[in-house]
Amino acid sequence: MSKPAAPLKGRAARLARLMPSTGPSTAARTPFVLLVVLLLGGGLITLLLLNSALNEGSFRLSELKRDTTELTDEQQALQRDVDSRSQPDALEKRARELGMVPGGSPAFLNPDGTVRGDPTEATAPPSPSPSPSPTPSTDAPPDPDAPAAGAPAGTSGSPSPSGSVSATGPDPAAAPSAENSPPPTSPGR
Repeated sequence: MSKPAAPLKGRAARLARLMPSTGPSTAARTPFVLLVVLLLGGGLITLLLLNSALNEGSFRLSELKRDTTELTDEQQALQRDVDSRSQPDALEKRARELGMVPGGSPAFLNPDGTVRGDPTEATAPPSPSPSPSPTPSTDAPPDPDAPAAGAPAGTSGSPSPSGSVSATGPDPAAAPSAENSPPPTSPGR
């Protein structure tokens, strides 16, 4: 049936004499199998740890993107608010609410100390619609602390823009007196 194995010649014969063929040795294969199993197991565990770290980073990245979007929206809303309040009409309205009036003609000092230009004092222009002052009703007795009907508007006790009553402060709509107030100054622009 089968032929006997042919005798080995040359180099194969020499190798066969150095390594006796007593059959497959399981003791020599065990460390190699354990090494391969440990390498494969370590690789799988490392792969799982890496995958979970990437997923955690992905969740953190999506959270940061959402926060960035919310903060960008808030920043744009604040910028729109600043832009609307920085328009010349809005600035003029707010300045008038604070009692400011447009400046007069400016004058400049030359380096030698001479004045160039004709300075004029800033005065409030007449308001287009004067605010009605509260008049006492005819049924109620007059208040002894209230000013008379012909009293100047500066001492009327009308509410100021902040909501408090100023009994001695000047009314922002009234023109400042030319004698008592120095000309307004503003920072250079």
